[in-house]
Amino acid sequence: MTGPSATRRRPRPASVALGALAIVLALVWAFPVYWMLNSAFLPNVVLQSTSPTFLPFGGSLDNLRHVVTDDHFTSALLISLAVTLLTVVAALFIAFLGALAVSRFRFRGRKSFVLALLLIQMLPAEGLFIAQYKMMSTVGMLNSVVGLTVLYTAAVVPFTVWMLRGFVAGVPVDLEEAAMVDGLSRTQAFLRITFPLLAPGLVASAVYVFLQAWNEFTIALVIMTDEQSRTLPLWLRGFIQASASRETDWGQVMAASTLVAVPVIVFFLIVQGRMSSGLVGGAVKG
Repeated sequence: MTGPSATRRRPRPASVALGALAIVLALVWAFPVYWMLNSAFLPNVVLQSTSPTFLPFGGSLDNLRHVVTDDHFTSALLISLAVTLLTVVAALFIAFLGALAVSRFRFRGRKSFVLALLLIQMLPAEGLFIAQYKMMSTVGMLNSVVGLTVLYTAAVVPFTVWMLRGFVAGVPVDLEEAAMVDGLSRTQAFLRITFPLLAPGLVASAVYVFLQAWNEFTIALVIMTDEQSRTLPLWLRGFIQASASRETDWGQVMAASTLVAVPVIVFFLIVQGRMSSGLVGGAVKG
């Protein structure tokens, strides 16, 4: 096809250059992840070779099998899952109520409360370690899933409230009032009209809380002092130290890192589809 329409459809050089640059940046970002996965299937002798192996041909599952059969891997996995899921549920519940209060109601000190949420995020986490340890020790919650969940929830709630506040404020109150005119109570109007429109915000907040709780290391290092109560990041550190005490087996280290990262990837892939559908649904209903 020739003519003016074909000329207009031809991509501009600037667009092509930006697209190529985006692909290059994506490959640079994804290469460390691929290298971790690739190395997880290769023996340590191959990884120590001066010539890199970019494809795991001839590899095996020995590294993954060695990691899974580690004495403390299963317990660390279960503790991390329990702490993370409890933190997600508790943080979303508390932050959702806080976001509703800040966005839907006018009360004395509301602006100061919102400002305090931001100021809390500026506090260095390291400055709270001694107080957190003393508090958990006093109430007998050291090496406890509940104790670690409480600290994680307190750490993520301020920013989660700030995130959800924007979503709640973006839903007009007129929608609830119109539903109430049609005969619904305030609670019914909120659950049927407003709450579905807030699904994208809840999912986005859940992703944030999940990543923070799953990958957190320093608070767990202070609170979970017992070897039997370690989370996965703490277990991974101990696994690397044990490997380094003889000769670092990078294949096993990469396999352990892969197993730690897999739940995050699976969770994000599951939630991403629901987040996209929720965003589209919210846009149509709005």
